[in-house]
Parts: sequence; structure tokens; C-alpha cells
Amino acid sequence: MQISARNILKGKVTKLVQGAVNCEVTLEVAPGVEIVSIITKASAASLGLAEGKIASAVIKASSVMIAVD
Repeated sequence: MQISARNILKGKVTKLVQGAVNCEVTLEVAPGVEIVSIITKASAASLGLAEGKIASAVIKASSVMIAVD
């Protein structure tokens, strides 16, 4: 598979929270560093996601904003 996104972080699925339509997926990409994504329940099933499975977070964004108080 080829993809245009430049930010791809490989990690392990540590938590899945199934909703009626969506699924919250937590991916540990480094010790103590997690990325959380909301995807459709159908997509989670199609990908065969389960705790312990290796997956990648693919981030494609035109801008990243940073703020402080």
C-alpha cells in the first residue's frame, strides 16, 4: 500500500470503546504516549481491531495548531 500522508505512527491497540455507531480506538505509539481516534464501528470490524493488535495512526492535516494559557 502507498499513501501520501507523511505522519504514520505505528503502535499497539490498548483500548477499544464500542458505541452504537462509532468506536474509540486508543493506540500506544511509544511508552506512555497514546493517540486516540474515533472511527466507525464498521471500519474497526473491517480492520479486525482488537486489544494487542499492531496498527498505525495515519495523520494527514494541513495545519497543526498549538496554544497556551
